[in-house]
Amino acid sequence: RARQMRIAFQGAPGAYSEAAGLRFKPSAEPMPCETFEDVFDAVQNRKATHGIVPIENTIGGTIRQNYDLLLRHELPIVAEVHLPVVHNLVALEGVRLENVKRVYSHPQALAQCERFLRGLKGVEIVANYDTAGSAKMIADGKMTDAAAIASDRAAEVFGLSILETGIQDFAENITRFLVISTEALTQGRADKTTIAFSVPNEPGALFKALSVFTLRDIDMGKLESRPIPGRPWEYLFFADLKAAREDFRCARALIHLAEFAPLVRTLGSYPSWKEPETGGSKAETRNQTANLV
Repeated sequence: RARQMRIAFQGAPGAYSEAAGLRFKPSAEPMPCETFEDVFDAVQNRKATHGIVPIENTIGGTIRQNYDLLLRHELPIVAEVHLPVVHNLVALEGVRLENVKRVYSHPQALAQCERFLRGLKGVEIVANYDTAGSAKMIADGKMTDAAAIASDRAAEVFGLSILETGIQDFAENITRFLVISTEALTQGRADKTTIAFSVPNEPGALFKALSVFTLRDIDMGKLESRPIPGRPWEYLFFADLKAAREDFRCARALIHLAEFAPLVRTLGSYPSWKEPETGGSKAETRNQTANLV
């Protein structure tokens, strides 16, 4: 019998990563971890069946550290999750906006609420390791002159009140998460592949690499470059291909790429995200919707 799905996530209960994990599988047991590295280790050491990490946000851009961790660990991507993110300014019960002298949150959350934060005069903005962790710190420390940017669920978990809701710069604020596991997923057919590759440092090398996909009409959803440690001005590229790894065209393209690329690695082939409303029972859909933040 299949064991209970346990999803490792970075942060405290109430974190957006926890909400994404529960959106992926409402019946899963969430497992909080202090760092992204700890999430990968938990899956590697089989303390968790799956791990979930944010990879990009429609406002803040790429979470680059997680690309590095995907490359360092032999843990395939088995799914993705899109989570609409609503940021709130939360504080202890009775604290008013004019009492706030410091605002704590994760750097990504702070970046996503830049316009709102600029409007707060004489308030110190402090980067912290986690959104929900910032809410917990304010609750535990009974801090009457501070607030955190966190989800409404984090406010509920730690008994805080919401001073302002929806303070992100853009209404369409969505974070894309990747699910990693040593276990293959049975639901959904793969139609997306994430790869890492390097190219020789010579004119036209990247153009040549990308042409292997163009020639076969394979759409590329994302292309990201990362410096190669110890090799100044040389880069690794990460790409999302809108095709399954086993698709004949995609398989041929990757073989073609490997003929001249020093490194080609498939990080995972998985189903692209579908909103929960498109399938599953009404109860499951309600459960998934309830876990949105």
